[in-house]
Amino acid sequence: MELSKTLGTEHLIYDNTALGFLIAIDKADQKIIKKFWKKYKGKSIVEADVIEGYRLVQDDEQDSLKIDFSERKEYLIRDLVKFG
Repeated sequence: MELSKTLGTEHLIYDNTALGFLIAIDKADQKIIKKFWKKYKGKSIVEADVIEGYRLVQDDEQDSLKIDFSERKEYLIRDLVKFG
């Protein structure tokens, strides 16, 4: 299965390791994630900071993943790993 080629234009894709699916985060919010990881690098106790994003869902018509813009949810930053 492929990711749609247009996903990377305005959003970055992250793997939510706790929930087991991919999410799309606005490129502008990447600074929040970088600041979080810089602050907690190498620490065993990490805060429960959240960031808003969209879940990626299967598009059967094109056999690829697409962003589900119908629902914007909050996700824990500590569970996110950049995809790809």
